[in-house]
Amino acid sequence: MSKLFIISGPSGAGKGTLVNMIMEKYNDIFLSISMTTRQPRPGEQEGVNYYYISTDDFKKRISEDKMLEYAEYCGTFYGTPREPAEKALNEGNSMILEIEVEGMRQVKAKMPEAVTIFIAPPSIDDLAKRIKKRNPEEKEEVIEKRVSRAKAEMEFTSEYDHIVVNGDLQEAFEKLSAIIADYIRE
Repeated sequence: MSKLFIISGPSGAGKGTLVNMIMEKYNDIFLSISMTTRQPRPGEQEGVNYYYISTDDFKKRISEDKMLEYAEYCGTFYGTPREPAEKALNEGNSMILEIEVEGMRQVKAKMPEAVTIFIAPPSIDDLAKRIKKRNPEEKEEVIEKRVSRAKAEMEFTSEYDHIVVNGDLQEAFEKLSAIIADYIRE
């Protein structure tokens, strides 16, 4: 059975790693590619990293309800186009959206049947250590902002169908995989 899965979590919780592991395990689940109005960075490819479009085109898509979710950050738009998700689901495939809490709310309003999963760190202290380890040259105030944002995001875990605590990567993967398997077997 096809399902739309929304996976969220703070930076450093391991959601990207877990999503990559899920993508390797399941060949009938697709990862949504976001759309943005920013220019491609070196090495990024159209349709692989993002779909790159103009601000006018993005705003037109919003007005035509062609976006499942979107946000504007520092003058740049980011969002999930509706068509690829609907196409995958209509063809019997499942899709994962790796998006933030606000995006999850927007998608749930349009597609209440979507399954929401929050990837959480075992603790805020552990998350701070992961962020420092991942970016050792990061300034302390930047790390503090990331940790503060993570705390704010974690206040919304009650809005999610499932919470996966990523203290041990393999255990978190097994739990996430079991959740997904339960829904696509229905």
